Amino acid sequence: MLTNQMNRTKVVVVGNGMVGHHYVEQLRNLNANCEIVVIGGEPRPAYDRVHLSEYFNGKTAEDLALTTREHYEATGIQAHFGDEVLAIDREQKQVVTRGGRRFDYDKLVLATGSYPFVPPIPGNEHKRCLVYRTIDDLGAIKANAADSKIGVVIGGGLLGLECANALLNLGLEVHVIEFAPGLMGVQLDPGGSGMLRRKIEELGVSVHTSTATQKIEVLPDSDPHHLRMVFADSEEPLDTDLIVFSAGIRPYDQLARESDLRVGDRGGVVIDHHCTSSDPDIYAIGECASLGNFIYGLVAPGYRMAEAAASQLSDDKVSFTGADMSTKLKLLGVDVGAIGDSTGRADGVQEYVYSNAKEGIYKRLVVSADYSRLLGAVLVGDCTDYDMLLQYYLNEIELPEMPESLIVPSSDGAPLLGAGALPMTATVCSCLNVSKGDICASIDNGCCSVADVKSETQASTGCGGCAALLKSIVDDEMLSRGMTVNTDICEHFSYTRQDLFHLIKVGEIKSFDALIEQHGQGLGCDICKPAVASILASLWNEHVLQPEHAPLQDTNDRYMANIQKNGTYSVVPRIAGGEITPDKLIVLGEIGKQYNLYTKITGGQRIDLFGARLEELPEIWGTLSEAGFETGHAYGKALRTVKSCVGTSWCRYGQQDSTTMAIFIENRYKGLRSPHKIKSAVSGCTRECAEAQSKDFGVIATETGWNLYLGGNGGMKPRHADLFATDLDDETLIKYIDRYLMFYVRTADRLQRTSVWLDNLEGGLEYLKEVVIEDRLGLCAELEQQMENIVGTYQCEWKAAIDDPDKKKQFRQFVNSDKQDSAVVLVEERKQLRPATDEELDDNMIAKVS
Repeated sequence: MLTNQMNRTKVVVVGNGMVGHHYVEQLRNLNANCEIVVIGGEPRPAYDRVHLSEYFNGKTAEDLALTTREHYEATGIQAHFGDEVLAIDREQKQVVTRGGRRFDYDKLVLATGSYPFVPPIPGNEHKRCLVYRTIDDLGAIKANAADSKIGVVIGGGLLGLECANALLNLGLEVHVIEFAPGLMGVQLDPGGSGMLRRKIEELGVSVHTSTATQKIEVLPDSDPHHLRMVFADSEEPLDTDLIVFSAGIRPYDQLARESDLRVGDRGGVVIDHHCTSSDPDIYAIGECASLGNFIYGLVAPGYRMAEAAASQLSDDKVSFTGADMSTKLKLLGVDVGAIGDSTGRADGVQEYVYSNAKEGIYKRLVVSADYSRLLGAVLVGDCTDYDMLLQYYLNEIELPEMPESLIVPSSDGAPLLGAGALPMTATVCSCLNVSKGDICASIDNGCCSVADVKSETQASTGCGGCAALLKSIVDDEMLSRGMTVNTDICEHFSYTRQDLFHLIKVGEIKSFDALIEQHGQGLGCDICKPAVASILASLWNEHVLQPEHAPLQDTNDRYMANIQKNGTYSVVPRIAGGEITPDKLIVLGEIGKQYNLYTKITGGQRIDLFGARLEELPEIWGTLSEAGFETGHAYGKALRTVKSCVGTSWCRYGQQDSTTMAIFIENRYKGLRSPHKIKSAVSGCTRECAEAQSKDFGVIATETGWNLYLGGNGGMKPRHADLFATDLDDETLIKYIDRYLMFYVRTADRLQRTSVWLDNLEGGLEYLKEVVIEDRLGLCAELEQQMENIVGTYQCEWKAAIDDPDKKKQFRQFVNSDKQDSAVVLVEERKQLRPATDEELDDNMIAKVS
C-alpha cells in the first residue's frame, strides 16, 4: 500500500542518466502521490550509455534514447535539459541552476553520476585531448579522427578498451597507454590480463603497460602529426594526432560537498541502505553515491539503488545492501568475463586455471578452501561458460566433484548446469533484477516467446549479457509445458536460418541491407550477419569482399586468411587430393624463404605457411596465382580438403583410382559456402588410409564402385560416418553428394556441422535416404541445379582480389598508414620462425624480427 498524503510530495531528480531515468520510471510505476521534476545537465534526455560505442557503428542519438521530452510531458513529469544544477539550498529546500532558475523540493534525488578522470598531465588541455563519456564526446572524437592517422587512449580499463575499439573502427593506428602492469587490473588476474593483451595486439592495437605519461607537447604545423607524448620512463616518445583520456571515473559529488553533505573518503555522497544521505530529505543513487566507502560503477547496482530510493516514498520499502559487480562484455571483439572475487584476494582460496594459447582462451576459477563453492572466475576469449558460472556463484550452488570440469572443454558438448537445474530464486538479469521465478511467472501469465518475456519482465533489456541464458530458460520452460519453442535466429529476424535461406532464394535478395529492410528490423548483429553472408554466398556465389558483403564477414573471411595468435596470418593454397608437382613444391618453398614463413604439412594433405603479415598477403597470393595455385578456403565455412590415398595408381591393394576421384570432388565443390566447414576423403580400399569415415562425406572404393559415408567428423566430439549407399558408379556418387550437400546447406542451422545436423534431422539417416535417393520431397532436380550454379560460377577469391585495386586496398595493417605492426615478435625453433611465448617476451630472451 502506498502512503496517503494530503499534499503531493515534490520530488526533484538532479541528473537524467540511465539510473536517474530508472528512478523516475520506478517512482511513476508506484503511483506515488508525487510531483516529479527532472533536471538534466546534458541537452538531451536519458540515453543508453551501456551501448554508447554503437554510435560509431551507425546508431544515432535517437536510437540510443531511453525516453523523450514528449514521453515525460505525456506522463506528467516536468523535465528540463541543458541547464545543470549548480547549488543546493538545504535551508530553503531549493536547487539553483546555471540559468538562475530555482526549484523547490520536498525530496531531492542526486543522480549526477560521474565524470571522466583526466590525469594532471601538462598539455592535457589541448583541443585534440578528449574524453570518452557522452554522445557529444563521441561526436568530438569522430570529428577529430577524420583528419588523424594515429590515436592514443590513456587508460586500459573497460571504457579505455571500448574507446580503443572505436578509434580502430574509425581507421586509426591505435595505442593504449596504461599506468598499471596489466589491462583491466580491477577485474582480471595477471593471466587473464596477459591473454587479453595478446588478443588485442593481434588486432593491430599497440599496448603500453607500466607506462606513465610525463607531458604532452604540441608539434609544429610542418610535422605530419599534431601531438607528442613524452613518458616518464625510458620509452621513446610517441607522436599522435588524437588523445582520449579514459583513465577511470570520479563521482560527481561537488553539489554534495558545497552543501555540506557527508562525502566518503574516496568521494561520493555517503548513503545508508535506503540511499538516504546525511540529510534525510536528500537521496543519492548511482555512481555519485558511496555505500561502505565503495562506489558502484555499473548500471545494475545503480538500478537497485534507484528502486530502493523510490520505495522510500511507499509503504513497501526495500533496502540496497550492495550488488554483484560481475560483468561480461566484448572488448575489441574479445569476450571477457569477470565474476565475484575474480582476482582471488580472499584468504585460503583454491584455484583452477585453463589456458589455451592456440585458441586464445584463458579461464580461471576461484573456489572455497573446501572446493564446494565458486567464489570468482575470469574468462578471456570464450565466455560461453559465463552464465552457468554466474549462477553457481550467485546462488551458492554446490560445485561438482571435479570443479575444473566447468572450464575444461566438455568431451560431449553438454552443458554442466542446464536451465532446469537453476532454482527459482536465481538472478538471471542483474541489470533489471529479474529472477528465473519472474520469467516462469510471465510464461504462466501468457508470454509465449523470448520477446514477450523481455517485454513483460524487462530481462535482457539492459546490457543484454543474459540473452543466451534467458532464451535457454524460456525454451526449457515452454518445452516442459508442451509449448512451441521460438527458433528465431536472433532478435533482428523472426525466422530460422532455413527460413532466411528460402526468403533470400525466392525473393532473389542479393544483400543483407535488402533482406533486413524487407524481412527484419534494426541493424543486425554478430549472429545474423555472418549467417546471412553464408547464405548469400551459397546461393549467388558472389565475392565475399564486394562492398555489400565485406562488412558481414568476420576477421578470417574479411582478409581471406586465418589470423594467428600473434596477429599474423596463414597462407593455405588448395592442393586438391593432396597431389602436387615438384615445381609447385619449389614455389611454396621459395615463398616460405622469401617471407620467413613457418611451413608445415597438415593432416589434410596440404602445406600451410604461417606468419604472413596482412600487407604481405596480396604479394604472396599474386605469386601463388601465377604458379597455378588457388585459395584453399581454410578461412571460410566451406569445403576445406578432400584427402586421398594413391589408390590403383600405385597401391597393390587399391580397388579404384581414389586420387583422381578425390581431385575431381575437391575441384567440383571448392568454394561451396555452407553452415559450417566441410571435409572429405576418398580411400582406395577398405584399409581406409585416407580416413574417409571420419569426414562430413567420405568415399571408399569397392571392387564394383564406391561406398558413400555421410555425417562424420573428428575434433572434440568425434562421430563415425554412417554408410549411406554402396557400390555406386561415378555418376551416381557425384549426384548423391550434390544433393546431400545442397540439402545440408539449405536446412542446417548456423554453425551446425553435418554430424550434428544428421543427428538432429527428424527421421535421421533413413529420412535422408528418402530425400536424396528416392526424391521424396521432389527437390532433387532443384538441388542438382543449385550445385551446378555454384560449380559454374566458381572464382578463386584471392585471384579476384589481387586483380581488383579496390579489394587490394583492404590489406593494410593500418588504414591511414603503411607502417607494419611492430608488436609481431618471432623466435627461431628447428630452423623456422614461430610466435614468441609470453614467458620469452617477459624474460627478454628474443629479438624482434622485422
